[in-house]
Amino acid sequence: MSMIYGERVRLRAVEREDVKKFYEWVNDPEVTRGLALYLPMSMTDEENWFNSMKQRDPKEKPLAIEVRKGKGWKLIGNCGVFGIEHVNSSAELGIMIGDKSEWDKGYGSEVMTLLLRHCFETLNLNRAYVRVYTENIRAVRSYEKAGFVLEGRLREAVYKIGKYEDVLFMSVLRSEWVSRRKEE
Repeated sequence: MSMIYGERVRLRAVEREDVKKFYEWVNDPEVTRGLALYLPMSMTDEENWFNSMKQRDPKEKPLAIEVRKGKGWKLIGNCGVFGIEHVNSSAELGIMIGDKSEWDKGYGSEVMTLLLRHCFETLNLNRAYVRVYTENIRAVRSYEKAGFVLEGRLREAVYKIGKYEDVLFMSVLRSEWVSRRKEE
């Protein structure tokens, strides 16, 4: 797959040299607050994760998120499509903006919009969804901006930082994506 370009971001294949930054980010409690991670990760864990990508379906390999900085590009996180259900034409999306200096700049919604375009125009899916913790207001807003609709809530479904928290399911259907594209 070639790179996926947006207005300010691009999505590219993850490279071995990205692993060092990912290791830094997945061990930052502020970054992992909104992720399913809850234990410290070693550099070996991250390298094993990278090496395991060779066995993944190419459609489910994670993508590095980069933003344009001057004449170059800066790595700020990763994202991907996973859990593809071919019979149902459905998949889950995930994102991590690990570089906190790039938070609150709208990159998350742009990345999710690019992932949705990839899901519907390249992978021929009918439904894309995310799971998000209720306290991750930044992510919920980002997903709504990209067109995600609340489907439901799993009450007290995750235990993070000493308390139970609800998990929201949000999705976009192909028909909604097509309709939204026509309006733009």
